[in-house]
Amino acid sequence: MEKHFKLTSEAKVNRLGITLFRIELIIDCKHGEIGQKGGWIEKESNIYGDAWVSGDAEVYGNASVYGNARVSGNASVYGNARVSGNAEVSGDAWVYGNASVYGNAWVSGNASVYGNASVYGNAKVSGNPSVSGNAEVSGNAWVSGDASVTKKVFTLNFVWNLTLTDLHIKYGCIQKTFQEWRHWLDSDDEFETKRSDEKFKLIRLSLELALEQSKSI
Repeated sequence: MEKHFKLTSEAKVNRLGITLFRIELIIDCKHGEIGQKGGWIEKESNIYGDAWVSGDAEVYGNASVYGNARVSGNASVYGNARVSGNAEVSGDAWVYGNASVYGNAWVSGNASVYGNASVYGNAKVSGNPSVSGNAEVSGNAWVSGDASVTKKVFTLNFVWNLTLTDLHIKYGCIQKTFQEWRHWLDSDDEFETKRSDEKFKLIRLSLELALEQSKSI
């Protein structure tokens, strides 16, 4: 693939004392026209394929952004981290260590993905969560808020998307602790679906499966 960028002479020293260089497009492509400036990288090997770094985003160390991936905003990707496929890292997100973000995954906000963690598939990590250790967030999982994920996220798609993390279950747009969901199942409370509705059987089944799975977390 034809190289689409170059390092410019515009340089800065980041918070770790590493010198980074602003990048610039050298061909017209989907990222913009010749001469358009991008973000900051340490060396050319930080980007390859049709990937792009824009805004004030930084990529350095042995980190690489490749495929059709994009890093934008004030995001930082460093260490041995990999961002690939159609993945996007944006906002003030950090991806570092040996972490991988790939597929159609999206990491944004103030999220942190590090250690040996992986975010992939159509997964989204946004807000202020941290995904670390050997955690895996995949499928259609959506981790948000202040969640902390250190193990594999369990996902289901009965009626609404369900995501199981270390401490919570998020079902549709509602997030509760394991104990709160148990209390809800034993109560008469309802959301949109009446408990007499046939669809509620699937809702109950998906929550019961998730609560059973939570015992192994």
